[in-house]
Amino acid sequence: MKILLSIAVLAVSFFATNLPAAPLPHCGAPSGYDYTNSENRGYLGTVEQHHFTPGVENLRAGSTGTIGSDLSYTLMMFPNHHRALAALGKLSIRDRTLKPSGAQYSVECFFDRAIRFRPNDGIVRMVYGNYLVKAGQLDKAIEQLRTAVDLQPEDATINYNLGLLYMQKKDYKQAKTYAKKAYELNFPLPGLKNKLMEAGKWED
Repeated sequence: MKILLSIAVLAVSFFATNLPAAPLPHCGAPSGYDYTNSENRGYLGTVEQHHFTPGVENLRAGSTGTIGSDLSYTLMMFPNHHRALAALGKLSIRDRTLKPSGAQYSVECFFDRAIRFRPNDGIVRMVYGNYLVKAGQLDKAIEQLRTAVDLQPEDATINYNLGLLYMQKKDYKQAKTYAKKAYELNFPLPGLKNKLMEAGKWED
């Protein structure tokens, strides 16, 4: 159930999307199974087989209904399902709506539920931050990634993504700090280092 490395790349291509504003509805009390708990693999396999299929994850087509309804079901069963949260965020951006068709709650609610369900899950914060970048909310994204680093300081992907966010804001000092940490932890992508080198802000 390790988070896929590809999620880190979400923060590489930045673009602002002005989603329509909407009041945050009541998000309900989250319950279900922990995506990070290996003891739940059996339940996870069943849910993913029927609802979180490759077609759903890649936003091609729903499995039992709309894409939004299958992602919603997955997240009701596993509130902190990292890949389903990432897919829901991409669906929200693609369809330019905070509540995709068939989803029980808004995308913000599902992230809120995931955070309340497992407050110490730094990957949820990272995925949320990546969504906020795509939604054009860079400062809020940085808040989420900083919390993620506090929760999981030795996670290379989180450090790399936070470095990318600071690079976007031209805060080169912070970008270099988190880049150095990511590469010390053997993060494989050279993109952030290359950006810092191009800006004349990198030294080995």
